[in-house]
Amino acid sequence: MAGGVNRKISAASARTHTRRAKQNSSFQLPAGIYKTALVVLFIGLSAWAYKVIQPPPSKICGSPDGPPVTGPRIKLRDGRHLAYKEHGVPKDNAQHKIVFVHGVDSCRHDAVVAETMSPETVKDLGIYVVSFDRPGYGESDPNPKRTVKSMASDIEELADQLGLGHRFYVIGFSMGGQVIWSCLKYIPHRIAGAVLLAPVVNYWWTGIPANLSSQAYSQQLLQDQWALKCSGSE
Repeated sequence: MAGGVNRKISAASARTHTRRAKQNSSFQLPAGIYKTALVVLFIGLSAWAYKVIQPPPSKICGSPDGPPVTGPRIKLRDGRHLAYKEHGVPKDNAQHKIVFVHGVDSCRHDAVVAETMSPETVKDLGIYVVSFDRPGYGESDPNPKRTVKSMASDIEELADQLGLGHRFYVIGFSMGGQVIWSCLKYIPHRIAGAVLLAPVVNYWWTGIPANLSSQAYSQQLLQDQWALKCSGSE
């Protein structure tokens, strides 16, 4: 009996030892491998999603595979083209020569001042308006090196090539108002007068009465309110 018991105990011990040996010899993934795999997968999916949502390469107007040019353009010193449209009386007979700058979702065809003034007013006051496609808009070439100052330089060169004279007026609508500030800063000697129409403003500027700024801000569309917040106006 004693010998049988010893044999059973020995057999049980052997089985336990075998199981432990198998457990010790089985393959185990390094700690944290699942977390690392998830991070890599997330980065890969993010890179793929970013690539998918990118717009196709822009096609330059007038290039062999690009859209046709449908209106007049000037060629700037750096080789870019700027498309423009003239309104009002002929500039040679004009008493007031105006450069109009459109907003963020417009183009040279959306010259508000030229469209809202009556023909009689335009003729009586001798008003000439030239609107242009900002770089990258409409039929104007994009400017990869665009700066606040470069916009003022483009307007000055446009005025010179069209023969508007030493001084001219500038009007900016909505986000076009930013360009007017650029003109006032960098080419003030060329500006006869400046007008901002419905400009984008800083509603948190301390110079504006709090009740007035809050009321004006609340009247903005919801998407415009979010855009102002995201732009860092606060």
